[in-house]
Amino acid sequence: LTVLNAGRRYLQAEDLAGKVFVTSGLGGMSGAQAKAAVIAGCVGIIAEVDEAALLKRHKQGWLMEISNNLDHCIARLREARKNKIALSLGYHGNVVDLWERLVHELDTTGELLVDLGSDQTSCHNPFNGGYYPVQLSFEEGKQLLSSNPGKFRTLVQESLKRHVAAINKLADKGMFFWDYGNAFLLEAQRAGADVAKKGANKTEFRYPSYVQHIMG
Repeated sequence: LTVLNAGRRYLQAEDLAGKVFVTSGLGGMSGAQAKAAVIAGCVGIIAEVDEAALLKRHKQGWLMEISNNLDHCIARLREARKNKIALSLGYHGNVVDLWERLVHELDTTGELLVDLGSDQTSCHNPFNGGYYPVQLSFEEGKQLLSSNPGKFRTLVQESLKRHVAAINKLADKGMFFWDYGNAFLLEAQRAGADVAKKGANKTEFRYPSYVQHIMG
């Protein structure tokens, strides 16, 4: 319902065939995102750092494909988008790398390859394993979290700034991003990322919340 209503509200589209939804998280609540993309008929690319979560969703049949190669992900995205095929593709890697690759495609080809975007990392608990920084692999991140939580926190905040910077570039070209109620925008703001709504008070963000703006 969230994806369908986002399409209706922001793309003025009842039919999401050929539209691309990019997000992250295939864990507990976030695992439904892959299934939602296919039900809605769009192309869903979902990043997840934990291979166990990817394999679980794939085994369940909720996730159609898995890849750890961004070149392959972009090729599949283009193919499914062109042919209007419903697809859920799990990218085994950090969502920041995925967002930055989409910015690179925009910069080099002029193509905006994503229509809708969100995030379901566990940003309500970003410094204790809910969000893994792009600078490290998943295993390296777990080790650093255990050995030096202060350094881990710093890297998470740097990663959040990169995360938002990439989203902002794509949103400026017409992608519609929303907050999925996971404290992503709040923690990004605390990290110093550019998520404030221009001309508004500090508690307002430039991107909408799915509760008020989509489901409401």
